Amino acid sequence: MTRTITPRLRILLLLFLAVTGALLAGAGPASAHAALTGSDPAQGVVVKKAPTQVSLTFSEQVAMGDDSLRVLDPQGKPVQRGAPANVSGTTYAVRLKSGLPQGTYTVTYQVVSADSHPVAGAYTFSVGAPSATVVSGSGPVAGGGTVGVLYAFGRYVSYAGFIVLAGGAAFVLACWRRGAGVRALQRLVVGGWLALTAATLWLLLLRGSYTTSGKLGDVFDLDLLGQVLQTKTGAALVSRLLLLAAAALFVSVLFGAYTRREEGEEKRDLTFGLAIGGGVVAAGLAASWAMAEHASVGLQAGIAMPVDVVHLLAVAAWLGGLTALLVALYRAPAETPVEAAAVRRFSQVAFGSVVALVVTGVYQSWRQLGSWSAFTETGYGQLLLAKIALVALLVGVAALSRRWTGRLADTAAPGKGKRAEKERVGSAQQGAGKQTAAAPDKGDGGRAAQLARQRAAVDAARQKRLRDADPGRFGLRRSVLAEAGIAVVLLAVTTALTQTEPGRTEQEAKAAGSASSSASASSSGALTLDMPFDTGGTDGKGLVRIDLDPARVGGNEMHVYVQRPNGRAFDVPEVKVAFTLEAKKIGPLPVNPDHITTGHWSASGVQIPVAGDWKIAVTVRTSDIDQATVSKNAQIG
Repeated sequence: MTRTITPRLRILLLLFLAVTGALLAGAGPASAHAALTGSDPAQGVVVKKAPTQVSLTFSEQVAMGDDSLRVLDPQGKPVQRGAPANVSGTTYAVRLKSGLPQGTYTVTYQVVSADSHPVAGAYTFSVGAPSATVVSGSGPVAGGGTVGVLYAFGRYVSYAGFIVLAGGAAFVLACWRRGAGVRALQRLVVGGWLALTAATLWLLLLRGSYTTSGKLGDVFDLDLLGQVLQTKTGAALVSRLLLLAAAALFVSVLFGAYTRREEGEEKRDLTFGLAIGGGVVAAGLAASWAMAEHASVGLQAGIAMPVDVVHLLAVAAWLGGLTALLVALYRAPAETPVEAAAVRRFSQVAFGSVVALVVTGVYQSWRQLGSWSAFTETGYGQLLLAKIALVALLVGVAALSRRWTGRLADTAAPGKGKRAEKERVGSAQQGAGKQTAAAPDKGDGGRAAQLARQRAAVDAARQKRLRDADPGRFGLRRSVLAEAGIAVVLLAVTTALTQTEPGRTEQEAKAAGSASSSASASSSGALTLDMPFDTGGTDGKGLVRIDLDPARVGGNEMHVYVQRPNGRAFDVPEVKVAFTLEAKKIGPLPVNPDHITTGHWSASGVQIPVAGDWKIAVTVRTSDIDQATVSKNAQIG
């Protein structure tokens, strides 16, 4: 029988390797999940005098080290002083040395976003005039190279291990309790535990290098490992290892004491206890992903994390149970075949899992995309469309499996079952008779035992052929194998999704990039400046945006927009603006805009007397006593 099974399993394994290889080999650095939304000085701007600091604003909070933000002069020498600091909200700054000469400076950054993914990039600005030499190789590649590929592979194996471990155990307890004594199912679940444990240790070792240097040689750097253990991701991985110790105890009881219990009240009590304990451990393992990745940041994180746990558990119950059913159909011994009733129970579990997946998936899609256009305009949306198509295909094949399950029940009718059983018993008795007759002829006990084992193997194979001759079982095996093949591809796409920048963040970053480009535009166009503020009081954080059109000498139209950190309009009590040209000691020129609507103020005829590098200061008052003034410089005229 092994010769007929191996080619099919080999095809499934080759499919797994092909899909994983295609996704990993074609992938560059891990996509950023925190996007750079602003900088001061801005990208490509030419300032007349050297700034005292460089600040970067991200779409969410990030983790920084001492060398996360660097500023290099035209010769490639660092000119920053000290470590970067969080100045307000999601804005981080590093101070610069004094007396910087003219030329083009390169700003490089490498940080870790709140959802655990490394983010790296670089841009340039010039002091006085652009220089002939600019630092090449702008910055480190976060999450890329060999370490990035190995880390992505570890993530895939960890997801697969969890699905097989949790789903396989759930299949045994909820659908086929006799399967606890089947060696093939035991090896499957234990293999899932081993894969998840090994992958977790693998990710813990790679994490430091993955988020910093990207060098293989730093994988065993104990200092980096110590830093990782102090991060949210490190804590999640360590928690997963502790939960896997509890999972090992669960598996040992499931395939040890549980299989030796006779049917009765005692076994029912143990089943209930295993179900509760296993459910708690599985939920904890799922939470180790939810607490450190997409669900832990952004909109409605308090709702998103439990939803993500339910989503992962539903995936495990469906795809892990499917894998266990596939193994049971192909590898269960002849004396304990998987019954039609067990297949029907799994069909019900799978249906409930699909319903949970649809509900939680719709919520996650809304949260990560934010708009219909993000489906086609962002990489995350395109991958999500591929995942939806694969789930739809998998559901279609599952419907075919349900039809074969119905036929399997029909062929297991009492009359046919009894006849098949009689054939198997008669065959076994005939083999036993031949065995006893052959032993005296040889006169050799060892030879007789060998013949007995051979005849027993032949008899078992005959019984299995009789069982597998059932067309319903044959068709079910084929359809479940097809489901498993699709599930392999689906898991690869899901793993890629967890490493891709959410569509909502990508679109916000593009919009912020457009605004930043406007801020550094020439005098022929409008000027847009974004400035985060924090008045220090309750509900005192937000973002103020200044639009000045046409940003020329003479009269200008000015609009002021105040937003909360979540992007909604913020109707503060007062907003004041002042323009100062420090180089010519002009100003401050005060402007009191009129309140138009919630979060929107406007003023027309704002006079700019001369061209120059103007300082635009905005004072925002959020209560009777809480106010803050923020400012930026921009070339006007």
